[in-house]
Amino acid sequence: MSTLLTQPEPVSKPVSSVPKSSASGSTSSSARVAVIGAGITGITTAYNLAKRGCAVTVFEKHPYAAMETSFANGGQLSASNAEVWNSWGTVLKGMKWMFTPGAPLLVNPKPSWHKMSWMAEFVAAIPKHEQNTVTTVRMAIEAREHLTRMAKEAGIDFDCEQRGILHFYNNKKDFDAAAKTSVLLAKGGLTRRAVTPSEIHTIEPALKGELYGGFYTESDFTGDIHKFTIGLAKACERLGVKMLFGTKVLSVAASAAQVTVAHISTEPLLDEKHHDTEISTFDQIIVCSGVLSRDLGASLGDRINVYPVKGYSITVSLPDAADQAAAPWVSLLDDNAKIVTSRLGLTRFRVAGTAEFNGTNKDIRAERIDPLVTWCRAHFPGMSTRHAVPWAGLRPMMPDMLPRVMQGKNPRVFYNTGHGHLGWTLSAATADAVAALATAAARSNA
Repeated sequence: MSTLLTQPEPVSKPVSSVPKSSASGSTSSSARVAVIGAGITGITTAYNLAKRGCAVTVFEKHPYAAMETSFANGGQLSASNAEVWNSWGTVLKGMKWMFTPGAPLLVNPKPSWHKMSWMAEFVAAIPKHEQNTVTTVRMAIEAREHLTRMAKEAGIDFDCEQRGILHFYNNKKDFDAAAKTSVLLAKGGLTRRAVTPSEIHTIEPALKGELYGGFYTESDFTGDIHKFTIGLAKACERLGVKMLFGTKVLSVAASAAQVTVAHISTEPLLDEKHHDTEISTFDQIIVCSGVLSRDLGASLGDRINVYPVKGYSITVSLPDAADQAAAPWVSLLDDNAKIVTSRLGLTRFRVAGTAEFNGTNKDIRAERIDPLVTWCRAHFPGMSTRHAVPWAGLRPMMPDMLPRVMQGKNPRVFYNTGHGHLGWTLSAATADAVAALATAAARSNA
């Protein structure tokens, strides 16, 4: 638990107050806990709570788990991509690309108080770039063990590929900058090695194009976040977790005695009747609501300044043997284009990337998808993109790029949110941490 954040305004330092936990869930609690959100963060949190003996209820507005940002991300479990974005270089690129529709980083120039305050805090966190990167790397390494354990315990097949992640570069300037990043990642405990163009083609023969060099992280891996989350949600149900899918949370409130959740079913009715609002009470609540965490936090008296940063992906179907042979198996990251890839079994190839600051807009824009398709055709010319399904999701990102794993002002309120583009990479560790934090608090209040 050496990388967790537990204050209303968190700082990046070890937290000794969070108890260590074992894989079998040696701590126990009979607390009634509401978890808001059934994405990867909410479901891993619910699983960890259930393993500790809590009576857990998960609220999710969609009829299934993992239907928002956990639906079709890049698939990488990537400690090697844990460098935080807080740098003057990122700021300058954002300004340069502001009016380039297909740019890797696109900021809508239309101002809003939320966006402006978020960006001011982003700039303020630049001096902590190294410290926050090291913290994130440590969390990512810890998360690997937790996620692998959960998958084994629950028997989840999520198209996991243990083939490492290869970062590649087409010029010396970018390669040299990545070498400096490797030194920084090593401070967090991550080992990745430099590779030559010939080594790159040995690691992934399908990759085409002129390359200067790259860095290969053998310990990273990939998998289908949607399949994993669905599988773990079923495991939660076997552990007794109550899943309220198709349920919209209308309001939450916390007092010294209890937590109250007002909710209503969103399931369609065949007659003209309407669902009634229901009120449920709990001992604790854990907010795992992605980009909605800001509003929920505010209603509970806490400031959780997440901003929705849109990411795009395409899932390329590989129905033919020729397409399957032309697509890569090793996960790739093109740092120049800010594009990542994952092979999801024999017949699917996921390509994801870009960051768009455009509020809660979920529109899938052709000018943002086209660069992903063009990139595929350039680097894998033998792979057809005729069956490419586009998707867009909103990443819940904090200005300092660190997730909020903490207790709120009310001791019955907790947060596990704000993971940004690393939700799949970090969630298994932060879920274990917040569950340990909440059960420790429940025991102390018993």
